[in-house]
Amino acid sequence: MKKSIPVLVGLALLSAGGLASAANCSIVLDSNDRMQYDQKSIEVSASCATVTVELKHSGKLPKTAMGHNVVITTEADATPVAQAAVKAGAANGYVPAGDKRIIAATKMLGGGESTKITFPGRALKAGSDYAFFCSFPGHSALMRGKLVVKP
Repeated sequence: MKKSIPVLVGLALLSAGGLASAANCSIVLDSNDRMQYDQKSIEVSASCATVTVELKHSGKLPKTAMGHNVVITTEADATPVAQAAVKAGAANGYVPAGDKRIIAATKMLGGGESTKITFPGRALKAGSDYAFFCSFPGHSALMRGKLVVKP
């Protein structure tokens, strides 16, 4: 009986770890020189304390020619923020500084680069409509997807 207690405790811990990892709190996106993300829809859990976004640019072109980032907003704010991003210019990474409509944004990448950001999970609510897009001029029409927050 004494030997079975540590085994049971170990199994309980493994089970609890499996439940904790069931909440998807990480987003990994790849982008390329064809103005594409590798996903059109991504999901995170509403229970996440923090959300991590990792962006990879698997292309070869420099960021001045084919830069990519990820900007997260509500669906309603996506187009106005993309327009404001162009006005923000390259010096600001095509992200308008201090824009409260932006939930999160990565830095602009060139081919072969990657970046990662983390933001509070409480910024996202289950049942709301969110978008992710690239704010490099002309990219948001093609490089745009839906962020789904699961309860």
